[in-house]
Amino acid sequence: MDDLQHDYPWTKNPLVIGAPMRLIALAALATEISKAGGLGFIGAGSDTANLQSILEEVKRSIADAPNLKNVKDVLPVGVGFICWAGQKLLKEALPSIEKYRPAAVWLFAPREHEDLVRWSEEVRRVTQGKTKIWIQVGTVENAVEVTKSCQPDVLVVQGQDAGGHGLHKAAGIIALLPEVDDTITALCKTETIKKPALVAAGGIMDGRGAAAALTLGASGLVLGTRYLASPEANIAEGYRQAVVEATDGGQMTERTKLYDQLRGTTDWPDEYGGRGVLNESHTDAGKGMTFEENKRLYDEAMKTGDEGWGKNARLTTYAGTGVGLVREVKGAAAITEEMREDAKTILRSTSSKL
Repeated sequence: MDDLQHDYPWTKNPLVIGAPMRLIALAALATEISKAGGLGFIGAGSDTANLQSILEEVKRSIADAPNLKNVKDVLPVGVGFICWAGQKLLKEALPSIEKYRPAAVWLFAPREHEDLVRWSEEVRRVTQGKTKIWIQVGTVENAVEVTKSCQPDVLVVQGQDAGGHGLHKAAGIIALLPEVDDTITALCKTETIKKPALVAAGGIMDGRGAAAALTLGASGLVLGTRYLASPEANIAEGYRQAVVEATDGGQMTERTKLYDQLRGTTDWPDEYGGRGVLNESHTDAGKGMTFEENKRLYDEAMKTGDEGWGKNARLTTYAGTGVGLVREVKGAAAITEEMREDAKTILRSTSSKL
């Protein structure tokens, strides 16, 4: 945690991180999280068309924030990139990264491992190392490969419970994070390289999950699904309410390629799928409805506004297995502060019982 506090001096421990949800985590969400002592990420994804205007909005938003306005050298938010978009995305992103120097870039889902190497080298070059490198991994093998070749500042260890896109074949964070921690600790001693900080992603919805992740060895806690139920998340109200109303996420969500196919976002590598709430699109596909008919109904649902979301509707509601713990809409700053304080309270209470 000390290294993260040094790199992000406006933050408070334990570090609460807003996931770079594509098209959802924009300036409003990222800045509210950072203002509350966390680290918010912008979800640039695979397209930089609006990145510069989003970063300009961040600059304006932090101008009067007591803990952010005097931050030097970097913009106190991160930016997440989906690296399967290739070197074209890197070339387009570098001018904005160089100009605004976000505190971190979060790299995810390359087609080739070398893409991560090039991203890491180029971002460090244009920012003189001021922008820190975060790389998302979902397996021990991937963590080792990335640590050796890229020497990231942070490994984002994503477990299977995460909403949105992740590996089809993966472990939950309770098993994955300790094995990554042990393996990377041993590797860094052998290779004499600096060990990256580990942050946990996937299924963390409240202080209990946060406290558990910290005891597993995490230096920070990534929230995605929980922030969907904040007014700052750039989603339709129907989507937000579908998240709040969903229950029993282990049964009512699934990682699948169906929603990508219906939405036309089919560029993801084969090993990735999107976890979302099960709905009529999923049910009808399971009953044998042709894809063409399912797509027609999906497109019709797009015209219905907020009524298009929910278990009895058709539109994609990406969310993790912990979605049933999201029971109310709350501001992103309040979520950040509550997560941090509840985790500390739980850890103190637990230690007092030993």
